[in-house]
Amino acid sequence: MSIEYRKLQNGSDVRGVAMEGIEGQPVTLTAEAVINISKAFVLYLQEKLHKSELRLSIGRDSRLSGEGLLAAAADGVLAMGADIADFGLASTPSMFMSTVTKGYEYDGAIMLTASHLPWNRNGMKFFTKDGGLEKRDIAGILASAQADAFIPAAAPGKLKQVDFLSVYAQGLVERIRSGVNAEDYDHPLKGFRVVVDAGNGAGGFFVDKVLQPLGADTTGSQFLEPDGHFPNHQPNPEDKAAMDSIAECVLHHHADMGIIFDTDVDRAGAVADDGKEINRNRLIALISAVLLEEHPGTTIVTDSITSSGLAEFIAAKGGVHHRFKRGYKNVIDESIRINASGKDSQLAIETSGHGALKENYFLDDGAYLITKLLIKMAQLKKENRTLFSLIDSLAEPAESTEVRMNITVPEFAAYGGGVLTDLGDYAARQGWDVAKENYEGLRVSFGADEGDGWFLLRMSLHDPLMPLNIESNSVGGVHKIAQKLYAFLSAYDKLDTSKLKTI
Repeated sequence: MSIEYRKLQNGSDVRGVAMEGIEGQPVTLTAEAVINISKAFVLYLQEKLHKSELRLSIGRDSRLSGEGLLAAAADGVLAMGADIADFGLASTPSMFMSTVTKGYEYDGAIMLTASHLPWNRNGMKFFTKDGGLEKRDIAGILASAQADAFIPAAAPGKLKQVDFLSVYAQGLVERIRSGVNAEDYDHPLKGFRVVVDAGNGAGGFFVDKVLQPLGADTTGSQFLEPDGHFPNHQPNPEDKAAMDSIAECVLHHHADMGIIFDTDVDRAGAVADDGKEINRNRLIALISAVLLEEHPGTTIVTDSITSSGLAEFIAAKGGVHHRFKRGYKNVIDESIRINASGKDSQLAIETSGHGALKENYFLDDGAYLITKLLIKMAQLKKENRTLFSLIDSLAEPAESTEVRMNITVPEFAAYGGGVLTDLGDYAARQGWDVAKENYEGLRVSFGADEGDGWFLLRMSLHDPLMPLNIESNSVGGVHKIAQKLYAFLSAYDKLDTSKLKTI
């Protein structure tokens, strides 16, 4: 089969179909492709670092194709003469940490994962000590893989197995111990019951390698065993069934906190002791509250679909809310840019649960995000307060919805851009309140009589569709705003507005 490597690019990652079994989805991420991409990554590192003798690390999540593709990737690296440490089951953040942890400091790292995507998918993420690779780096690596003009090394590299996940987990343990500084220093979580849902991904280590050594009671934790079939629910903090499952677990076991990770643990969500979901705007508000106590006035960078209530919450806490584009790399890069301009920005976070902290290399690490919350939970117990009381003042909408409208022409980007331009002109003529500082799509707010909320219409990052988010502070407000939009958008026959009509 001829491989079109450029089609495997998914922003700053590589992704493809790795296993047969779903009709209409032929395998695109083959062992051959993975070998060549890994060779190209070694070549990239040789040129970037100006050195020929390299040490790499490699890990995988629990996907069924993981072991085979890891072996293929290792073969590619070894053929180029580089040494490689096989971590086996790992989290994506731990792979980056292997490039900066004292005593390890690998030149580069490869993670085999496709995040929360279905069981037949897989992918590759790449790291150096400077962080994850950029889109342009991935494009170059894939072009090099396509050319397949590699010169084999005179002698292959050496392979060894390393249990780095335990090293990474111990770093989280020590972070919590020093952060809480409890009377029982080694067991700062003693007296807490914390349940974890790993969704049969790679996050089960957090129970036995982090929580239990700290003294937490983890009775009731579920789906910790790695299983690439993902038999219980999607390993995804945004998935309703997944959040319902961990919420039920918290209530059944009377836990102080529930934790849920995605497959490769770069995202996380939580559940309060009353079963209330702590994800999306609530998760952003909670970690913002923690960081604003430590860094008054800091800028919190989020993606474009965060709520007005969150913006008001951050402002009331003395922070600056900077709403930017969708895409975890976009928010991270924007936070880094703000810091470089001389302003402090401690957090870049998407509503999906990708959260990156300045104090932690701006690495989107679900386990580290939860670590910060656990520290605060233990600290607040001394004051007879709960962690989740920090967001009691967060104003939440009465209604919210997201509609994804397909564009049915090949030139979808140009068509969608035209829709946004026309809607912007229409909004101005109608006297609507159009957001002036807006970095993605069109955001418009309405007063109490006009829908009491806002909408954001934008282009998808990769697909031929336009996502529309609507929120309202009043019951019936989403319907009012949707009908205003439908009256205008229904004239565009290449935009599927059928779902909008029924709201």
